[in-house]
Amino acid sequence: MRKTGKRGTVSRRVRLEDIAQQCGVSISTASRALAGAKGVRPDLRARILAAAKASNYTIPASIADRKVILAASSVAMIDYVRNQFTFYVLEGLRDRASALGVEIVTRPIASREEEVAVLEEARTSADVVGCLFLTLDDEEMLTLTTNFPKPIVLINGDDPTMRLSSVTPCNRSAGRMATEYLLRLGHRRILFLMRRGRRTIERRYEGWQDAMRHLDDHDAVTLVVEVGDWLPELGAAAIENRVRSGGLDFTAILAAGDSLAVGAAMGLERVGVRVPEQVSIVGMDDLPQAAFHNPPLTTMHIPMREIGAAALNLLLDDLSEFSMPPRRVELACKLVERHSTRRLVEPVVSA
Repeated sequence: MRKTGKRGTVSRRVRLEDIAQQCGVSISTASRALAGAKGVRPDLRARILAAAKASNYTIPASIADRKVILAASSVAMIDYVRNQFTFYVLEGLRDRASALGVEIVTRPIASREEEVAVLEEARTSADVVGCLFLTLDDEEMLTLTTNFPKPIVLINGDDPTMRLSSVTPCNRSAGRMATEYLLRLGHRRILFLMRRGRRTIERRYEGWQDAMRHLDDHDAVTLVVEVGDWLPELGAAAIENRVRSGGLDFTAILAAGDSLAVGAAMGLERVGVRVPEQVSIVGMDDLPQAAFHNPPLTTMHIPMREIGAAALNLLLDDLSEFSMPPRRVELACKLVERHSTRRLVEPVVSA
């Protein structure tokens, strides 16, 4: 399929959706027909195959009615219950799998032994075409996947050696965009509230650093506050302690997640600091509850459902007849401005 513009003819890769639309069938039916699976009339299968051939569509290996193992870390499953980031990622993944006629088999992972067992299951099962690893990107796990014979894609994970493909939000640029937004509002003392540990969160921290570095503020490191978990109560305690011990030495907070942003607002309320009149707050994730917080939370929207769908697409690409190198896909994030931020008004100093 080609589109012609002012500079000439530009090629666009034909997608399964294009074939389905051309033949007037569902994506699942097109997938089953191209994979040779049961349940498609012979005449319809022939028409779909002909359309694929005419469009130079790259037919992947048989995938309909097959299985993909989703290995989810204990961190991801805790998150599933706590603030639902994982819930929305899985919703997007399962919607895409349903459209393609693929079964997702979930395997919770809490130990190295369970990681080994999942990889062995995927290696030996003829029905399993590949694995998705959700919030699993520690070095030990990545080492276990060396020379694995089937595709593996990290969801919300980061392989620094690029041995495995991965799908994440654009964490670093999201951190920078959020910080630059606060800078445009006149804030210079922007505190970063985070929980360390995962590379994806470190990327958000690096984005904050990128924007703050332009201020040439060598004291910016003192504006980093760390907590041991994503619980709002811990964020509230950290901010309350900060203000009580050192005073209000910041005018804005960028939190590495919405749950910590909510906690930051709680902590400020405890010490009598008003949001956004005295301190602006920006979160990251844009979970549904962010819009109902008081005040409604300004935050970076993370395309959670799209991350899940994109991960399955990436894995299916690796099953095509053309060998693809590992690649890192980052999905764009956008700022959602609500009422937890405002332009900084400098106090008037009398002559």
